[in-house]
Amino acid sequence: MKKQNVRKGSQLIHEVDATEVPYGCLAVWFLGQESVIVKGDGVTLYIDPYVSQNQDRTYPPALAPEDINNAQVCLITHDHEDHLDKEALPWMIRNNPSIKIMAPAVCESQLVGLGMKEEQYILAETEKWSSIGPKFRVLPVAAAHEQLDLDEQGNPQYVGYIIQLNGVTFYHAGDTVLFPALIETVSSHDIDLALLPINGRDYFRNARNIVGNMNYREAAEFTAVAGFETVIPLHYDVFAGNAEHPGYFVDYLYQHFPEQKFHVMARAERFVYVSQNAFKTE
Repeated sequence: MKKQNVRKGSQLIHEVDATEVPYGCLAVWFLGQESVIVKGDGVTLYIDPYVSQNQDRTYPPALAPEDINNAQVCLITHDHEDHLDKEALPWMIRNNPSIKIMAPAVCESQLVGLGMKEEQYILAETEKWSSIGPKFRVLPVAAAHEQLDLDEQGNPQYVGYIIQLNGVTFYHAGDTVLFPALIETVSSHDIDLALLPINGRDYFRNARNIVGNMNYREAAEFTAVAGFETVIPLHYDVFAGNAEHPGYFVDYLYQHFPEQKFHVMARAERFVYVSQNAFKTE
């Protein structure tokens, strides 16, 4: 019987470093929860890197914090510990001194406390495109982790990101429920690849102070309404008390939107997304 591929630690970092995809493509690695690595046009991007050990995890992280030595950009969606990892980020900042970190204003003081320098920080300002280097553009989008919470200056405490990299427009929703402004904003962009939470919410999780997100049905309907070319589900597997079965998402898509493209990622898998812009001869 063939052994399963082992994707972890320095082997995984080497795979990321060695991966080069053509124009119109992105490589994506799934680290669990909403943590992903994205690479295109020589840019290596981490979003919500959550790789610290936690006794409540259903499986160990594929990377240790000290393994991350190839990050050029890090996007943080909000300040919850499974998105702003207080054990991983000091290593990431130390190992990658030229890194740029974008995060909501509510995260800034925590990031400074973890070793981030002023010149490394970029405020996640909604309704404003930011260029990080010559190859990468990002638009923060206000998110509602059940509530649309704002700080005293009116900045959202939770965001998602629309990213343009290597000829691909990519959306990472962060933690959010659906609300009209979010659907309108995201739908106004031609999203090639979308990553959406599917774990949902309910009374009993709220009673345990677990804040929820869109469920798998809402994520599927959002995919159809917004016209995402391909969708990947997130936020369903790391904590048993806040999990969902991705197969339900797949079944719902197949039943209601059978032509919708999707991909469910294995742990630490490298998925290469190929857009309609790839492999064109003209």
